[in-house]
Amino acid sequence: MIFTVLIPLLLACFVPFISKFKHKIHTGTVIFFIPLAIFFYFIQFIGSGFEPIRHTYSWIPSLGINFDFYLDGLSLLFVLLISGIGALVVLYSVYYLDRSEPLGHFYVYLLMFMSAMLGVVLSDNVFVLYTFWELTSISSFLLIGYWHFKEKSRYGALKSMIITIFGGLSMFGGFALLSVISGTTSIQTMIANADVILDNPYMPLALGFILLGAFTKSAQFPFHIWLPDAMEAPTPVSAYLHSATMVKAGLYLVARFSMIFGSYEWFFIIVSIAGIVTLCWASYMAVHQTDLKAILAFSTISQLGMIMAMLGFGTKAAVFAAVFHILNHATFKGSLFMVAGTVDHETGTRDIRKLGGLLTFMPITATLALFGTFSMAGIPLPFLNGFYSKELFFESTLDLEGGASGIAGFLIDVIPYLAVFGSIFTFVYALYFLFGTFGGKTQLDKLVKKPHEAPIGMLVSPGILVLGVILIGLFPSAVNGTFIAHAAEAVYGEPITKDVHFWHGWDSPAFQMSLVVVGLGALLVTTRRKWNGIYQVFPGKLSVNKVYDTIMGKLNAYSRTITTFYMSGSLRNYMAIILSTILVVTVGFMLATDGFTIDFGNLAPITFIELTVVLIIIASAIGTIFAKKNLAVILIVGVAGYGVSLLFLIYRAPDLALTQLVVETVSVALFLLCFYHLPDLKRLHAPLSTRTTNLIISVGFGALMTLVGISAHSSSWFETISDYFIETSKPIGGGSNIVNVILVDMRGLDTLFEITVLGIAALAIYTLIKFKTDKGGK
Repeated sequence: MIFTVLIPLLLACFVPFISKFKHKIHTGTVIFFIPLAIFFYFIQFIGSGFEPIRHTYSWIPSLGINFDFYLDGLSLLFVLLISGIGALVVLYSVYYLDRSEPLGHFYVYLLMFMSAMLGVVLSDNVFVLYTFWELTSISSFLLIGYWHFKEKSRYGALKSMIITIFGGLSMFGGFALLSVISGTTSIQTMIANADVILDNPYMPLALGFILLGAFTKSAQFPFHIWLPDAMEAPTPVSAYLHSATMVKAGLYLVARFSMIFGSYEWFFIIVSIAGIVTLCWASYMAVHQTDLKAILAFSTISQLGMIMAMLGFGTKAAVFAAVFHILNHATFKGSLFMVAGTVDHETGTRDIRKLGGLLTFMPITATLALFGTFSMAGIPLPFLNGFYSKELFFESTLDLEGGASGIAGFLIDVIPYLAVFGSIFTFVYALYFLFGTFGGKTQLDKLVKKPHEAPIGMLVSPGILVLGVILIGLFPSAVNGTFIAHAAEAVYGEPITKDVHFWHGWDSPAFQMSLVVVGLGALLVTTRRKWNGIYQVFPGKLSVNKVYDTIMGKLNAYSRTITTFYMSGSLRNYMAIILSTILVVTVGFMLATDGFTIDFGNLAPITFIELTVVLIIIASAIGTIFAKKNLAVILIVGVAGYGVSLLFLIYRAPDLALTQLVVETVSVALFLLCFYHLPDLKRLHAPLSTRTTNLIISVGFGALMTLVGISAHSSSWFETISDYFIETSKPIGGGSNIVNVILVDMRGLDTLFEITVLGIAALAIYTLIKFKTDKGGK
């Protein structure tokens, strides 16, 4: 299973080479087969007899962190959405993205994201899940900012990353708490020990942290503000990340952990409030948008809120409806994003005020939009899958258990009315999108280019998704028992049997709620121009975006002030600040913990040779202060370094002595090269206060390092590890030289990260040089 998760990431390494031939064959044509193969691999697990599958691959067993992959109904649903819609998005991008674009970058980012999402929904280890979770934030940042030459793209990418990574770090804290409470890093083991977690006093804190991560990722109010700005990404990105995959990661998280927290009353209160408020607010705001993708962005937020609310309800009916709507939403919303991209591609604009009358020019696109919007609106037609899950949503609001008091009791009473309110505006924005784009009069003079039907290749992907809308609508039972029921069971913990059919009778409360939605929605659609001015009153000038921009502006201003204070351009000031901070913090900590320990009882006797070498090192260190020539300073520093090499040799560590000699020789050579291009040393007549400060910091820091070294040698807080190295260097490291085994094998991870840091620094330097060259610099 690990192969299916990592294969997109591994094959992404070859995309730059494939993209070199993009003028002969579009890069996406090759990439298309990767998600398609993953989809066909996992589709074999669909069936009434499906049982969960677990695979474990060792990673860091000493910390309980392994690649534990768990495939059940819920993860299977998401895997098929990620791979299936991923394949359709890649196919759509072949016709949407021109070959002159940097296609190599696009498909590398897309495959990175695909691997990250597969890892999120298949990981059973919380810390592995978190690793993939943050990779989704990074790769989505790159995809949203793909057109980095646009200021709005950069703004949207940065905004999405700040908000989602903020939530991700919070989620990491929740995972750490759960791991400590339950004594395991496995999600399934945590679920099995849910009673232990619920009885722990830190459980509410863990829940809050995890929900914060879920709400930021799935754009729940007030964290929804990043999603509309993310629409600056290319339409394939919007159709993939912001309708079917990334934004549903938060829903997946809540669904996965609902078996742990579902019985906790505040889980119901927090998740239900967040979901229902998001549904109402976003559906209301969607009608006020003028950009097609902005309308779809707010519609996505509202639909995510509806699913989140149902997960918060936690009943069998609600869980089944939530899982069913996750599938339905992916089909009709994915197709509508592609329709919006097609309209933009063929007319040169997404401004709905300039559009209209496109039915005669783009009849196939209009037909696809008709099925997508009607399904999203929940219009009661038997061939629209959105109506079924909308009906189930209404049923779940009426199915909440009564008798609760306080906030929970109030929510149970008011939620059905809020559900109808949000659904009314869902109906309005769906028809606003459809008729505002394809109905009314044509305004050719306002379009960048004369519209015409899109090429057939661009219509295949949305056509397949619309076909899914129709087939699920006509045969809901076909996906119920073999697919949806397994996903719902994975969330609820018990088998859920639900008969999904179109007609429930005129006396069905859910159907009556749908009739109210259609009736009032139609009235609001026909009179929209008369009441549209209400947005000037509410929300008026109120905006969560303004709060975000104000906070970020203040942070930037304060950061600039603080940075300007200490980034003075003086190397002396930098060293003084760094060393003073280390001195104060370390001395304070050591005194508070009684860390200074001095014991000379177990030291070897000092001979005349050692004392002579040490005195030479001290003399050379002091001599650098009084040297007046560059060459003299370098040579004196070299004497100190070579003196250390002699000490290593005296204490019978020839390999360390040789290493020190090589490093010192290279350092001296580099210093000579650098100082050759620098002016001669000049003695500055610094004020007495500056010289006094320098003296205090230098002597204090030197004394601190001396005391720390002596204390480290004198203390015995822990068992010495040297015996372990002596015993295991040969059997584990395969070497007789213990020092070499420690450096290469025992500290191999250390070395890897050091090399990684150097590699990142090299890439950063290269990027800066290239950026300057691109700007015309030399």
